[in-house]
Amino acid sequence: MKRSTCVLICLLCALPFILFDAFVYLHFTRRLINPFGKEMQEKSIVLQDFLPFDEGSKIAKVRAAEEYRFAPGDVMPVLDGATALYPVYSAFFNAMYPEGTCSFDGSDFGETSLLQKRNTGGAFKAIVNGTADIIFCASPSQKQLEYAEQNGVELVLVPIGFEAFVFLVNDSNPVQSLTVEQVRDIYSGKIKNWSEVGGDNSPISAITRPEGSGSQTAMLSFMKGLEIKPANSIYAGRTLGYSFRYYVDGIVASKNIRLLALNGVYPSKENIRNHTYPVVSNFYAIYRKSDSERVDIQKVISYILSEQGQRIVEESSYISVN
Repeated sequence: MKRSTCVLICLLCALPFILFDAFVYLHFTRRLINPFGKEMQEKSIVLQDFLPFDEGSKIAKVRAAEEYRFAPGDVMPVLDGATALYPVYSAFFNAMYPEGTCSFDGSDFGETSLLQKRNTGGAFKAIVNGTADIIFCASPSQKQLEYAEQNGVELVLVPIGFEAFVFLVNDSNPVQSLTVEQVRDIYSGKIKNWSEVGGDNSPISAITRPEGSGSQTAMLSFMKGLEIKPANSIYAGRTLGYSFRYYVDGIVASKNIRLLALNGVYPSKENIRNHTYPVVSNFYAIYRKSDSERVDIQKVISYILSEQGQRIVEESSYISVN
């Protein structure tokens, strides 16, 4: 038998298996692949990209006026906060603090560094136990407020900017907009398939975030008391997720992810500024009420709320409160 004939026979024998594998991938395996990509799976940022005092840093580089700057040897507050707000409070740090007050080992901040990034949950614990003096976060969860109360700590929340809470899909999803009620129905398990909201016939895989994270706290607020119990397991179909606009659009921007309009309004900066986008909330600089008389803490708060400090908020792609 000729070699070419043998090859042809082998290919014909293999063809049914190839077609079967392709069918399984298209109809089953592909649905189990996370469509948001590696960046969103990690849900983190590269810390060194937003370090203070670094010439190549991506932070807004503004140097504070003399009256707002700290000098070596001054008492200075430790700044900490949420991942999504790290670029903006790193920029405040860069504007006010002297070089040498931030130590970074290539993967994390040193114990003596006055700049930290412990994420939302870690930052709230740090402000309560006194290892941080000002933290930058969205509204605290009920459990975080109870934790502070149990430890005899009262917190002061100072609004310093606005941000939008957004919903996101893979770019291949034909759905462009959802209503607030549709999102609530998806996450409470009433709506199970994209075809029910104008999409294709595919299960909705509604992703949730860790308890205590800023995004999950915002989602609980968004749900208005409805229990979050989406119908489909993670990655069982086309995925729906949520986060804060700048974290998705600015820090872990991906061509595979698209922000949805909500009630027909896209979460652009202008629509956040004029509050036509339906889910806009403050983010805060938070400190212990017992430290209200600390000059160094009030110096930082005053600078953040100054014209120059609010310019840093804007240049960091958030919306100022002024």
